[in-house]
Amino acid sequence: MTKKAKVTTATLRAMKGAQQRISALTAYDFTFASLLDEAGVDVVLVGDSVATVVQGRDTTVPVTMDQMVYHCELVGRAVQRALVVGDLPFLSYQVSAEDALRNAGRLLKEGLAEAVKLEGGAEFAPTVARLVTAGIPVMGHIGLTPQSIHQFGSYRARGQDAAERARIVADARALEAAGAFAMVLEKVPSDLGHEVAAAVAIPVIGIGAGPLVDGQVLVTHDMLGLFTRFRPRFVRRYRELGQEIGAAVRQYCQDVQQGSFPNADESY
Repeated sequence: MTKKAKVTTATLRAMKGAQQRISALTAYDFTFASLLDEAGVDVVLVGDSVATVVQGRDTTVPVTMDQMVYHCELVGRAVQRALVVGDLPFLSYQVSAEDALRNAGRLLKEGLAEAVKLEGGAEFAPTVARLVTAGIPVMGHIGLTPQSIHQFGSYRARGQDAAERARIVADARALEAAGAFAMVLEKVPSDLGHEVAAAVAIPVIGIGAGPLVDGQVLVTHDMLGLFTRFRPRFVRRYRELGQEIGAAVRQYCQDVQQGSFPNADESY
């Protein structure tokens, strides 16, 4: 079997140039990362969404740097082809560029990530430039930025008025100028997604940003129906594995109670 070429930051830029859509999904452990990589996803994001779908928290804010390093390392050992991107959690990069450099370096050195992602626009362009200068690839994240949920006050779509639309486009250009290799654009009107993707030469990966961007990312637990506490409008459920797992566990319990598991073939 021919080994598939490794996805790099250069690969993603080339995909945008060739108008090839980029697929990205989240993973937080070795097993899921292996499955996503073998299935052909281009980017595996170790997201701070681990807070909600794994840790059971209400927001992404409480995730620590040590936790992100841990989950990145699990994923980094599994992935062979996809680009592994690790999220910088809340307050790991906002205090200073030096903090950002130290923590981003941890994700690469200890966590085996190949790039980092941070939330924020033009105000963080100097931080992005500092990381890029040090040799750390940076993916931006604009539009709805979940780490700022307490400032926003809700998860409503962003860019719904002229001033905020202009600011999001300006943020995208600032991140590109600072050296970001790509960016996530979250929960904005579809036409704004198209505008942002056309405004920059680097890939724009949407999550709730419509179909006219350069790629898509979803939280794997959402698209597989494993996380059911809420369902954003932008999520397509490709499976309902939560229901299937529940059915399997109920059958297992019944088999154990009835003595039909294990059978002779399953015994020594």
